[in-house]
Amino acid sequence: MKKSEYIIQELERLYPDAHCELNHHNDFELLIAVSLSAQTTDERVNSVTPILLEKYPDAYALAKADLSDIEQIIKPIGLYRNKAKNIVSIAQELTDRYEGQVPDDRQALEALKGVGRKTANIILNNCFNEPAFAVDTHVTRVAKRLQIANEEDDVLEIEKKLMEFFPREYWGKLHHQFIFFGRYKCKAIKPDCDGCPFKKYCNHLA
Repeated sequence: MKKSEYIIQELERLYPDAHCELNHHNDFELLIAVSLSAQTTDERVNSVTPILLEKYPDAYALAKADLSDIEQIIKPIGLYRNKAKNIVSIAQELTDRYEGQVPDDRQALEALKGVGRKTANIILNNCFNEPAFAVDTHVTRVAKRLQIANEEDDVLEIEKKLMEFFPREYWGKLHHQFIFFGRYKCKAIKPDCDGCPFKKYCNHLA
């Protein structure tokens, strides 16, 4: 069995229900949640988004929000001043150019304030079923430990190598499975190596 096939098989066995752990009910809510998630945990984002989105449930409401009010709501997640500016700007752009809807186009998404390739990949994958491999810290760590990517590779190089290594139809789910594996087993500090099915590929044990 090829290495890629084995990894797909074992991640499916370990995490058949892997999914996005940012709570959301629609495309707009996910875009805002992902925009708030930089350098913090999904749990922290999930602790503020219910308050934020109850008060500002759509792009039209958020576009008119007072920045200081947004800052107070999202303060627990860190970097809150920049993030507040970004999400209000995103909402204004959505209302001005897209009738309040999240665009399904990568170029349009990446033109939004604070939205980079990783965020665009998450939105395209989760909202529009477009296969994509968003590379975060967990995906980066797992890809390097399993020697799919090199230590010196940046996120774009890692994304390219993952897309070349795995068939396109698996990218969307594998993205979530890599995150689950990195978050709950192959941790940055003190990874749980007992029973890991990938020991034969892992450079962490070398």
